[in-house]
Amino acid sequence: MYDEREQSPEHGPLAGFTVGVTAARRADELGALLERRGAAVLHAPALRIVPLSDDSELLAATKEIIGRAPDIAVATTAIGFRGWVEAADGWGLGEDLLERLRGVRILARGPKVKGAIRAAGLTEEWSPASESMAEVLDRLLEEGVDGLRIAVQLHGEPLPGFVESLRAGGAEVVGVPVYRWLPPEDIGPVDRLIDAVVARTLDAVTFTSAPAAASLLSRAEERGLADDLLAALGHDVLSACVGPVTALPLQARGVDTVQPERFRLGPLVQLLCRELPSRARTLPVAGHRVEIRGHAVLVDGELRPVPPAGMSLLRALSRRPGWVVSRAELLRALPGAGRDEHAVETAMARLRTALGAPKLIQTVVKRGYRLALDPATDTKYDAAV
Repeated sequence: MYDEREQSPEHGPLAGFTVGVTAARRADELGALLERRGAAVLHAPALRIVPLSDDSELLAATKEIIGRAPDIAVATTAIGFRGWVEAADGWGLGEDLLERLRGVRILARGPKVKGAIRAAGLTEEWSPASESMAEVLDRLLEEGVDGLRIAVQLHGEPLPGFVESLRAGGAEVVGVPVYRWLPPEDIGPVDRLIDAVVARTLDAVTFTSAPAAASLLSRAEERGLADDLLAALGHDVLSACVGPVTALPLQARGVDTVQPERFRLGPLVQLLCRELPSRARTLPVAGHRVEIRGHAVLVDGELRPVPPAGMSLLRALSRRPGWVVSRAELLRALPGAGRDEHAVETAMARLRTALGAPKLIQTVVKRGYRLALDPATDTKYDAAV
């Protein structure tokens, strides 16, 4: 288990990293958890939620269930189940809905859903310890669903194969869309997040719903940036998903993701606290321990923020630690620097100042610059070459 007490008291485990948040719901909570651990956060809700009371599809499904009771009801999220009951109350159908559900076998995906069911005065028949819809499906199919009418609470995310498998088993399925996702009204933040991923100025992007991941990919397609986005997510920017269902749109496009064992925001943040520092490049340079993070460097454990141009130079030097990198090559690493090698000298001076230890980077006259690796490390690199 990751222990934050091992970190310097002056900064959190995510200090120096920038994390994108695509969530529309509970985004403030997730952002606060990340910032409390030192991360810079770029929030770009990739979709918006249609209010339940305005959703005609939910009203139609509610009336259908009241008119003809299902044999089984599957509840998937606590907020969705509570919202369904509250919306029904708003339509004057709350009591009729609860009365109808009292005679129905109710399966709950997890403990939070069980709490919402019981708060409504109902009782669930069963809930899987794994909180997995796959286990719910397995149980239903093992018991047999032929001829049964099953209400499935949808929650904005695709349930891959779930409804199709029930129908293939002979069940009549009534979908209950407790809320629906639509693209955000302001697409600007999403575009800025896509640009940041493509530019590799983000270290990770968090996803808490499959529709958010799908929406981000769709917007990148519209802008002609899908390949660039996928390349960045595939190699340089970590995709952190709250669970396996959320990860599906990314994995379908060949993007590897990381997921916590428990599908909650807290464990998702804890996962980032382990993953991002472990991916940072750490080198022994000029008697110092240098850890290169997204927008900052830890020098002997002290956090040193570095300007973007300086980070570009430092990354170029760290790709071949101890070797001389020419000014021309460093110039190519500077975004928008043009052809004037004086830009390298200016950015290098600022980088040295930001690091607080000028001797970390050596100037090699008429050749370029190099990271001043410790002698023992130099020997090791020479031997490797």
